[in-house]
Amino acid sequence: MSVFIHASSYIDENVEIGEGTKIWHFCHIQNGARIGKNCVLGQNVNISNRVKIGNYVKIQNNVSIYEGVELEDGVFCGPSCVFTNDLTPRAEFPKGSKGYVKTLVKHGASIGANATIVCGITIGEYAMVAAGAVVTKDVPDFALVAGVPAKVVGGVDQFGRVRKEMDCKNENT
Repeated sequence: MSVFIHASSYIDENVEIGEGTKIWHFCHIQNGARIGKNCVLGQNVNISNRVKIGNYVKIQNNVSIYEGVELEDGVFCGPSCVFTNDLTPRAEFPKGSKGYVKTLVKHGASIGANATIVCGITIGEYAMVAAGAVVTKDVPDFALVAGVPAKVVGGVDQFGRVRKEMDCKNENT
């Protein structure tokens, strides 16, 4: 097994990329990033400095994972979803990494296309964020959130099957 990196992508120094990972067109992986095994990064993905990405993560086209964001194993990031890392950004008065607020996306969570994840929150295990949602608060494990701002509208099981109720941990319900 090996790593595939498309010729149009750029990988900085001091980057770790796990076996079986595929990095497609026009990606940039920045200094100190760690990407697990068997991940797929679609075209035009940016992984910022010191970002940690687990194993079996799929990041669709046009996604930037900024410093301060961590993706655990099995996370799915839909096309053009957005992460932030500073609650009060100013171009004129940049704070740099000392102003970044940590965001954690836990094991198996999925984020839909064009969703926005405001920094400082945790998305729970196997949670699902609907396309276009704006997440401003923590998302519980197995929750389905949608809307602007995102609110819990139901639950999902580990396979992504939608349920109206929140207790979705049991795959046989």
